[in-house]
Amino acid sequence: MTKKESEDNYRLRSIENFSGKGIFMRRIRILGAVLLLSGIAVFIQGCVAVAAAGLGAGTVAYVKGDLKALEAANLDKVYKATEKALDELEFSVTKKTKDVLSAVIVARDAANKKITIKLSAAEEDATKISIRVGTFGNETKSRMIYEQIKKYL
Repeated sequence: MTKKESEDNYRLRSIENFSGKGIFMRRIRILGAVLLLSGIAVFIQGCVAVAAAGLGAGTVAYVKGDLKALEAANLDKVYKATEKALDELEFSVTKKTKDVLSAVIVARDAANKKITIKLSAAEEDATKISIRVGTFGNETKSRMIYEQIKKYL
């Protein structure tokens, strides 16, 4: 290849880079990056909304198999309400532990699914409630148990 042919090939490649094909591919890459970043931003905002939902008393969020709630009642009152709710639902309580700051009640339903209810004092008159049904959680049953507990508060 001569020097003249080499210069012509260089010019031709330069023209191709400025033609529609090169610019089009660059625009697609930029658009893809913008869409990816937008998707990440939406996902992060959703996580913040779920985290913020757990801040006020009376709010409920179902996260990773656990129903989490914050009730405006002291730990003793929520513990007694939980015992009554489990009794009314005819669940078999297998374990109870309680101290001044926290409590755990483990029960079994008719299908022998493990139900774990954890209570912890958030403040003097506020209690965090966590309900898990089974290994991976069951939102419908968790909400049903929570509604029964609220009935006795």
